[in-house]
Amino acid sequence: MTSIALFNNKGGVGKTTLTYHLAHMIRRLGLSVLAVDLDPQANLTSMCLDETEIEELWENPSELIDQGAAKAGIPGTGRVRSGQTIADAVRPILEGVGDIAAVEPAELQPGLWLLPGSLDLSRFEDKLSNEWSRAYAGDIAAIRTSTAFHRIIEQATRTVGADVVLVDVGPNLGAINRAALISADTVLMPLAADLFSLKGLSNLGPTLRQWRADWQQLVLPRVPAGISAPRAEMRPLGYVIMQPEMRLDRPVKAYERWLKRIPWVYSSAVLDEAEPTREDDRHRIATMRNYRSLMPLAHDARKPMFDLRPADGALGSTQQYVKTCFREFQTLSREVLARIGEPSEDACPPSPTDRH
Repeated sequence: MTSIALFNNKGGVGKTTLTYHLAHMIRRLGLSVLAVDLDPQANLTSMCLDETEIEELWENPSELIDQGAAKAGIPGTGRVRSGQTIADAVRPILEGVGDIAAVEPAELQPGLWLLPGSLDLSRFEDKLSNEWSRAYAGDIAAIRTSTAFHRIIEQATRTVGADVVLVDVGPNLGAINRAALISADTVLMPLAADLFSLKGLSNLGPTLRQWRADWQQLVLPRVPAGISAPRAEMRPLGYVIMQPEMRLDRPVKAYERWLKRIPWVYSSAVLDEAEPTREDDRHRIATMRNYRSLMPLAHDARKPMFDLRPADGALGSTQQYVKTCFREFQTLSREVLARIGEPSEDACPPSPTDRH
């Protein structure tokens, strides 16, 4: 199993959309996938589940955890159970009554699961922040808190037998994201070609290196044998350029200007290379075009953009756009799998639009 955190210090670049579509396409390529929503805004959860399911999922979580059981799922879906989010898993630690609670991932389809997020997860921020420095001294409770996300993901991965774990995290360098990222084997960075993404890269690289060093040198040697702890590898996997919607107030020349600067900033800030070059673009995994016109249809149909059919409203020339979307995400997913050393099937099932 390999875990991939999708992260950028700059929000609004399409990180959650990328996570959602990668999860579905990697499953199509023959690997089982666990998607984990560690963003307190729970945007990935809202993409994967409908409002009724989310309402049931978030119902009376504290009481259910205290009882050690969850209510039966929504009639007719069977995908979620009350009290089964990341926030529920860390609630015993937050309330000082125990260690992480077991939660059951929601099965979205065969071979694809979601470990749902919750707005309540934001309450865990202060706890993680306060315990970080105590973990340096080998405080057992602090170590349990700091490793909570790692152990929850590890437990869920064993439960479902996932080959790949995709972790969606929020766009900041706070304590929740620090705990999420040290749990990741690799980090994939979605970027927009603008000043804000470049500044985000400049902040992100040194911060990841500092977190890695602090964890590996100060905390790992003090972790008791009975507690599973991450290695905090956080290996940079590369970046994906998310193209904006070109408008008259955003000339192509401005986009190209920032695009040309990304390889140098990534190599110098993220990889800490001594002699970075602007021409070195080998870390760019893909450039994804803007599919904003397909998103409303995909949201209404509760499916990925590349699976839209005429019955979903993808009519006329939109069908060709859906096919292009399918090919681009297929290529991107295969490249991501190649970079983490996970083989995919030689042949991917055709897009639904190719079968109708």
